[in-house]
Amino acid sequence: MLRTSPLSLAYLLKHHRETVAAAGCAVLLLCGWLVLQFTATGASLQVVGLVLLLLAYLVGGYGSAIEGLTTLWAERELDVDLLMIVAALGAAGLGWWQQEYGLIVDGAVLILIFAISGALEGYAMARTERSIRSLMSLTPDLARAIVSGIERETPIDRLQVGDILLVKPGELIPTDAIVIEGISSIDRSAITGESIPVATTIGDEVFGGTINGNGALKLQVHQPPASSLIQRIITLVQQAQTATPASQAFIEKFERGYAKVIVIAGLLLATLPPFLWHWTWETTIYRALIFLVVASPCALMAAIMPTLLSGIANGARQGILFKGGNTLEAIGQVQAVAFDKTGTLTMGKLAVVEIIPIERTATEEILQLAAAVESGSEHPIGRAIVTATQIQNLAFDPATEMMASPGLGITGTLWGQSIAVGKTQLMSEVIRAKIADRHALIDALAATGKTIVWVACGEELCGAIALADTVRPEALALIQQLQQMGIAQVMLTGDRIESAQAIAQELGITEVYADLLPEDKVNIVKRLQAEYRAVAMVGDGINDAPALATANVGIAMGGVGSDVALDTADIVLMTDSLDKLARAIELGRRTQRIIKQNIAFALSFILLLLIGNFMGGINMPLGVFGHEGSTVLVTLSGLRLLR
Repeated sequence: MLRTSPLSLAYLLKHHRETVAAAGCAVLLLCGWLVLQFTATGASLQVVGLVLLLLAYLVGGYGSAIEGLTTLWAERELDVDLLMIVAALGAAGLGWWQQEYGLIVDGAVLILIFAISGALEGYAMARTERSIRSLMSLTPDLARAIVSGIERETPIDRLQVGDILLVKPGELIPTDAIVIEGISSIDRSAITGESIPVATTIGDEVFGGTINGNGALKLQVHQPPASSLIQRIITLVQQAQTATPASQAFIEKFERGYAKVIVIAGLLLATLPPFLWHWTWETTIYRALIFLVVASPCALMAAIMPTLLSGIANGARQGILFKGGNTLEAIGQVQAVAFDKTGTLTMGKLAVVEIIPIERTATEEILQLAAAVESGSEHPIGRAIVTATQIQNLAFDPATEMMASPGLGITGTLWGQSIAVGKTQLMSEVIRAKIADRHALIDALAATGKTIVWVACGEELCGAIALADTVRPEALALIQQLQQMGIAQVMLTGDRIESAQAIAQELGITEVYADLLPEDKVNIVKRLQAEYRAVAMVGDGINDAPALATANVGIAMGGVGSDVALDTADIVLMTDSLDKLARAIELGRRTQRIIKQNIAFALSFILLLLIGNFMGGINMPLGVFGHEGSTVLVTLSGLRLLR
């Protein structure tokens, strides 16, 4: 089967129609203008130039004309697209009438500006489909079903409630199900944000899209795959991204209201002056057409788009990727920021934070004993312990006869002695009794959200190792900056409440929500929106995708973020540096200030030109000069954000 080349005309027309139209309009406009510069050599060249300009009108304005007429017919509303066409045709008609072909060029320029804007909007709308495609890739297409004792690969959408599935170590769980045989640990970080794999045994529920650990599991499907947690995440992302933001609805309403006022005013100006002030019909039509030109909203539109594009370019230089102009505006309005914990406020991986000697006084020896047994383990706790020895440059001899007990810990033999590293349940009765005598230590560490690993050598309780997910170095400074900016901070996490409160207390965050599923995060974001109006969500995992899409502004971490989080988010912090969030908010606020200044200037200048036209103080060339000049000034004002 032949594929269309990305450089072929058919491909460009299918995937980049608006860009092709804008480029074609620009080329035809340039050629038409150049030809008209040589009209003195003959009328034939003049005709060629006018034909090229006519084609520029058709190529660049066709989409806007159709959209404007469709809105007029279907919704009985006028919008800026139709006003642009009316203004451009008015300029062209006046240019033809007075043989001022430069006015026809001005009309084509108006059309070109709107064609470019339409192309930019088209690119901004393409991300929803990419987000959903990336999200769908989290679940396998096939599941290993067991039918009459035989393994068969079955499409996920054909699974029925009651089907038995086999999931081998390291494989994705295909759909939500109940464990009926086997013991393993499940990496649920993609769904719940938990930093530590969860020990799973018979009777536990597992979620589709999570990763099985080191044990084979037999599962029984207990609900249709379409109702699984990962499918609900996909649905939430779709719903959130297809909803029209309030700011967008306001902009559309304003454009239509503006167009309606200008068209009505133009009709009145074209008919009433001969009866009220005894103008001649020639003067009346002349003033009405000047009105259409000077009232064209090019300066008003230029007040926004160049500013937003400059802000986006500025952010890109600082490693802040804004996916659209609306995002840059919205981030400047944010009054509250909701943070995921694991991988966002924290590093997203366990580290040894404390070593507590009990029957041996040397903390280094306790760490070496634990590393000797954990050296062959791929469990995050084992990797964290081995990493701690490497950081401290401690050498150790690997243990032998190592045996892992899923969800409990690991044992081994070193120098003829049995070494056990893990939970209380892994230890002998003698060691358990010694641990029970230290319940105050256990309670203190658990209250701070730390994971406790006991180290025993024979019947000797050597000590304990406390591990935790560590806070990002720049997180505290960011929270303090947000507090100074008057922005509320909220933590949303699927992790335990003890871990969440420990991190929140370290950072100074007072509002904490823990043990959350993705849909719970969505509900809390909606509640925050009702309280604070504009809310940003910062996350990195698949479990954050629905909340990122629901928030007014979704922000993802570029390096550690999942593909789904990156595609769903409106802003990506490319270098995983949280301090860039404060820069993004400040850039958004500065963008808002410049846009307001530009809008005030554009409206004031349009009003000044309209008054001048009504008083008879300007002619068509001066009106066009004022119109184009104000557009250039507003554009240059927006380019200030490039600094």
